[in-house]
Formats: sequence, structure tokens, C-alpha cells
Amino acid sequence: MESTAYATLQAGPEHAAWLAGRGRRVRPEEAEPPVLVADEGDRFRLTLNRPRLHNMLSAAMRNALVESLRGLAAGDDRPILLDGAGPSFCAGGDPAEFGSVADPASAHLVRTSANAAPWMDRLAERLTVRVHGAAVGAGVELAAFAARVEATPDATFRLPEVAMGLVPGAGGTVSVPRRIGRQRTLAWCLDGEAIDAATALDWGLVDAVG
Repeated sequence: MESTAYATLQAGPEHAAWLAGRGRRVRPEEAEPPVLVADEGDRFRLTLNRPRLHNMLSAAMRNALVESLRGLAAGDDRPILLDGAGPSFCAGGDPAEFGSVADPASAHLVRTSANAAPWMDRLAERLTVRVHGAAVGAGVELAAFAARVEATPDATFRLPEVAMGLVPGAGGTVSVPRRIGRQRTLAWCLDGEAIDAATALDWGLVDAVG
């Protein structure tokens, strides 16, 4: 349902207005893998790896994350740590890739066939997410699936999608209400403001700050 709503809104006038205000952006090709995978013996570690862009979620990063999580689901049951390289955990979807899908049906197909959220949910009990710096949009939504979310004191959290003419689209309509409740999630989405780590801890969005 989230994917259907998101894809429909992508074709709406509000999102079109946001795209027009954003302007055209083009990213150069990246030599480094978008997700690093390490076997640390007692656990697996996945690191989002677009540090220059604050780990904004591109299609390549999404696909790499899905493939990594799928492989871990088929392997042993060791714990998994997900973190981010550079100054931020994940600053949301990459704006350069918004508006690149031609129609709502295609957008829905992409979102349902290549989506990290179901795998985060499936592996939640094994998963710890460590958030630092900015967690925006998908960075909040995917992290919220984990059984344990840890934040550094400088971490901030924001769901900006309504201002873009959209709704949370990376599983946040499921993961965030599980942690903070439906009413608070709705109010936060409509408000669109960033919250700090202490507020996130008070709400239950994260489990520890330190």
C-alpha cells in the first residue's frame, strides 16, 4: 500500500512542483562500492559507502543493500551491524534520481522488486543500526526496522517527504509507527522538522544514545 501511494504521488502536481524547484542534478560515476560488507568473526558489518554525499540512497546503493541482506538471510544467524561511512548515516534518497521513472506503474514495480525494507524487517532481530550525523527519509525508515538502533549525540532525524509531495516510501509507514505510534508519526511527517538524538530516545525511535 505504501508503494502504491508513493508511486501515485510521484505523478502528482505537488511532486512535479518540487522537482521543478529542485532543478536538474547529475552525479558522476562512482568507483567505490555503495555498500561495504565485512565478516568480523562474531558479526557481519554493512557500511553505507557514499560518504561525500552523506550516504544518500541511490538505486545502486539500494540494490547493493538488498543483495547483501538477502545473502545474510540465507547464511548463518550471526548479528548484523549497519552503519554509514563519512559524516552521516544516510541523508535520504538521492535527489538526483527523483523523477527518473516515467510512470507510476513502473515506479511501483521498481519499489516492490528492489526494496530493502522487507529484508530489514526479516532480519530485524539480528540487526543493530548505528546512526550518526543526519538520518533523513529512508535513513530513518530503514533504521527503524532494526531490533536495536543506537545514535551518537550529534545524530538528527527527519522525515521530509510531505514537503516533496510524497509520503515516506522506504518502509517508514510500517517501521516508524511501530516505534513511536501512528499519531506521532503522522504529526512528525506533517511537521517535517528535524529532531535530535535526545528527542528520538524519548520517543522510542532509538534505543540508546552515546
